[in-house]
Amino acid sequence: MLSNQEKKRYTRHINLKEIGIEGQIKICNAKILVIGAGGLGCPALQYLTAAGIGKIGIVDFDTVDISNLQRQILFKEENIGENKAIIAAQSLQKMNSITEFEILNKKITLENAENIIEKYDIVLDCSDNFETRYVINDICVKLDKIWIFSAIQGFEGQLATLNVLLENGERSCTYRCIFPNIPNNNEIMSCVEGGILGVTAGILGTLQALEALKIILSIGEVLENRILLLNVLTLQQKIIHIKKVYHKNEKKSL
Repeated sequence: MLSNQEKKRYTRHINLKEIGIEGQIKICNAKILVIGAGGLGCPALQYLTAAGIGKIGIVDFDTVDISNLQRQILFKEENIGENKAIIAAQSLQKMNSITEFEILNKKITLENAENIIEKYDIVLDCSDNFETRYVINDICVKLDKIWIFSAIQGFEGQLATLNVLLENGERSCTYRCIFPNIPNNNEIMSCVEGGILGVTAGILGTLQALEALKIILSIGEVLENRILLLNVLTLQQKIIHIKKVYHKNEKKSL
């Protein structure tokens, strides 16, 4: 049940026939893990918190740098040098005192990922490196968890919702269906090297939050077996269909 305070707070959601009180209860009961509180994580966390997600885990062992402030909109100049997960949770708690936050000031690894991820319904990958993405993928596949991937650089972004349970009882494509093997570090230019328009991160991070809410509410169409490519300079987008080639019982090395 929703309290009178919650009904008033989420009235714009409740007034939508696709959500209503039952849908808002689903949102308030949901548990989402956000891995990375950077350019993607900040807007995703803000919209998930505002929407009323019941529990949000924030994973990030990094500290705020002045170069982050151009796109990581949860942080202020006074936060430079402080842990991102801690500062993000403090800021978000002021936005919504009802949401519960778990602060995980650590790096996701093969050794700890399963214990962290198993407690959550959906995982948002807002990280910035391939090693973390493959760890997230393999553990989410093992645990039958949905995870929402995004990557950004310059004026472009990618988005896909992975390992979704389909009507036929099978799971949709995974990250290894798109990128079977981890690239070498020198094959892909990082945002540090290539740059990033801050708004690009804001758009893609917000889309990650949108995908999560659609999954929770069972509304709309999520990006299962597809990947969205978006250019923010032209606002042109392309959706590419993905064929499933990786299955749960396959063993892959990082």
